[in-house]
Amino acid sequence: MSQQDRLDWDTTYRGVDVAAGEPRLPAVFAAHSDLFPTTGTALDIACGTGAASVWLARRGLRVHGMDVSPVAIGHCGELAVRHGVAELAQFGVVDLDGGLPAGPSVDVVLCHRFRDRRLYRPMIERLASGGILAVCVLSEVGAAPGRFRAAPGELRDAFAALDVIDADEGGGQAWLLARAATTAWR
Repeated sequence: MSQQDRLDWDTTYRGVDVAAGEPRLPAVFAAHSDLFPTTGTALDIACGTGAASVWLARRGLRVHGMDVSPVAIGHCGELAVRHGVAELAQFGVVDLDGGLPAGPSVDVVLCHRFRDRRLYRPMIERLASGGILAVCVLSEVGAAPGRFRAAPGELRDAFAALDVIDADEGGGQAWLLARAATTAWR
């Protein structure tokens, strides 16, 4: 990501009143909130101000959130402290143009409103056996094409190796909720 992009995101997040918001799962996944585990680990890619990360931590998960904006990451830490989950939530500034940083398998991978096709395979690879993937991106379906928008069927195709729980696309948005296969030990 260019330095200008980072500065633009910092400017966007400077105007956010973190105290006004409540931790929450992105609305597209809210109907499936009961499927998210209450123990384990989670990775929140492009976490913004941390609303979903803190929601996951309040649920009982150890969460690592990452975003390109240092301002957003500062907000994440404030939100985690305010909701008593600072010990469960860790945040870092990451430029995802360099790829998804290496790390252990996690029980949840959440990526809301960030799209980089190069990260799809690493997102699958980071999921633990039986782990949940929740991804939502801008879409060409119901909107004009653009470089940040997914083509029709892109998420289903990219994550075909997972067991899809639910998915939809339309109104300029595509989302998918899926589970990694459970590894059976003999």
